[in-house]
Amino acid sequence: MILAEVVHGSQANAASGMAVHDDCKLKFLELKAKRTYRFIVFKIEEKQKQVVVEKVGEPTDNYEAFTASLPADECRYAVYDFDFVTDENCQKSRIFFIAWSPDTSKVRSKMIYASSKDRFKRELDGIQVELQATDPSEMDLDVIRSRAN
Repeated sequence: MILAEVVHGSQANAASGMAVHDDCKLKFLELKAKRTYRFIVFKIEEKQKQVVVEKVGEPTDNYEAFTASLPADECRYAVYDFDFVTDENCQKSRIFFIAWSPDTSKVRSKMIYASSKDRFKRELDGIQVELQATDPSEMDLDVIRSRAN
């Protein structure tokens, strides 16, 4: 029998043992409902065995500010609120979940992030598009635009 650990009211992921800090869900709700943030970067704290908020982006921040906040050689999860105009000239928004797993990151880190991703993503109700990227070209603005439609 697997005993799940409870951290800040969230149940740990039985597969990877990672819990989700309440702040992750609260900040996501603020991004989704109030548009308080442009993006959120999440990090797994291995010692605490939980996913935490590492950084939030101001509503005025652009996509370059978001990509610059992702470390070049460490895995992260991120959520980005992408605004765009459709071919019919309608203003729209899509919430992207990005699993950032650069080729240069440690194998152990890649495994932990991969095994925790689905459980973490389920905690964030309202994600519209998922993207996995191992280098910046896989998540450049053209990719985001094409996936938003």
